[in-house]
Amino acid sequence: MRNALFDEMLTRFSDVLARSPAKDVEHNAKALIKNVLLRMDLVDRAQFDAQKIQLAEVMERLSALEARVAELEGGRPAPTPQSLNASS
Repeated sequence: MRNALFDEMLTRFSDVLARSPAKDVEHNAKALIKNVLLRMDLVDRAQFDAQKIQLAEVMERLSALEARVAELEGGRPAPTPQSLNASS
């Protein structure tokens, strides 16, 4: 008898919670957050990591090209952004 009463109370409590405004508020909050994040045009971690790898490769190639240009120019060091700003 005691278990049946306890089970009935739990069932009624679950029903009340399922129909409560708190459930609607939670659902609406999740939908709002999802919409805000979609409008922010964010990328997922896999896309970010792929771009990070590509950037590292481009930076490596750029350094090699700068070294090659400096070699072709007769050993003069490649100009840095600081040296370009100082000459202006």
